Amino acid sequence: MAGILAWFWNERFWLPHNVTWADLQSTEEASFPQAEDLYLAFPLAFCIFMIRLLFERFIAKPCALGLKVQANGPQKAQPNAILEKVFTAITKHPDEKRLEGLSKQLDWDVRSIQRWFRQRRNQEKPSTLTKFCESMWRFTFYLYIFTYGVRFLKKTPWLWNTRQCWNGYPYQPLMPDLHYYYIAELSFYWSLMFSQFIDIKRKAAKMANYCKCQKLSDLLFLTFAIVFIVSRLGIYPLWILNTTLFELYEALGNFPALWVFNVLLVVLQILHCFWSYLIIKAAYKAISKGKAGKWNPLHVTKDDRSDIESSSDEEETVPRSKTLHSTITTNGTGGANGTNGYLTGSTCSEEH
Repeated sequence: MAGILAWFWNERFWLPHNVTWADLQSTEEASFPQAEDLYLAFPLAFCIFMIRLLFERFIAKPCALGLKVQANGPQKAQPNAILEKVFTAITKHPDEKRLEGLSKQLDWDVRSIQRWFRQRRNQEKPSTLTKFCESMWRFTFYLYIFTYGVRFLKKTPWLWNTRQCWNGYPYQPLMPDLHYYYIAELSFYWSLMFSQFIDIKRKAAKMANYCKCQKLSDLLFLTFAIVFIVSRLGIYPLWILNTTLFELYEALGNFPALWVFNVLLVVLQILHCFWSYLIIKAAYKAISKGKAGKWNPLHVTKDDRSDIESSSDEEETVPRSKTLHSTITTNGTGGANGTNGYLTGSTCSEEH
């Protein structure tokens, strides 16, 4: 184990020439970052996870209810032992052949079975209230850590002169505020390890959708698009990549870790370009659809990552006789019969 650690922490890989780990040991005069500091993130991650549970229950949930966020989940499918067995043991997305077989077995029309499977899939999705609470937690943490970071950064000399980042490097004493910032960030992302299997992964702008504030949601999307593109395609390459690729090399010369980190930063920039393309594509799609009617520049089309699979779960206003006639033509059977009242008082829509 000692040999593996010695190989991993090889000084000639991580550090500039003529610098050793012994040179970076903390003293009474100066405190330097230590690898052992990372261990603090593990207990703090658990604490953050517990804070999240309390926050969602006692702060986010009352706020959501006060904003009239829907507490119920998607509509539940009618209990059916045969379909439930197929859903849980075979497939959640039956093909045409299996649908026809189930239609004959149950004496249901195909569209009723398709609708049952849609409702059953949506039934496993969390409620809007749950999604709102998670989004509010993430929004609150990100807002706090961003505000803290900006307050710290504006006091530093390297905000406008990035060459100041490398003055005296790596003999730079660890600043308490900077240490707190990184440990808090690391602990937060470690806390996601505890919740990754229950997280819903929704953006903070989704809260406006859950509250049915479409104009606010559109405004947040527009703001997000502008901030993302300016920061990722402007500030990041001109400030960050410029100083790590060129200014750091001029100040310290060449060493292996420098290029490893720079390659990772360049890969991140490639991802920024790809994500920006997707954002612009979504905005263009919204604008194009708006041209058909009275266009609102802030109106964003429905998110492709919709919480519910399809709006086809909503009832159509097609007359019942027309729907049944179509069913008979398609399936060769009057599928309304033998449905145990499943279609009573409603019609079914086509699977899109």
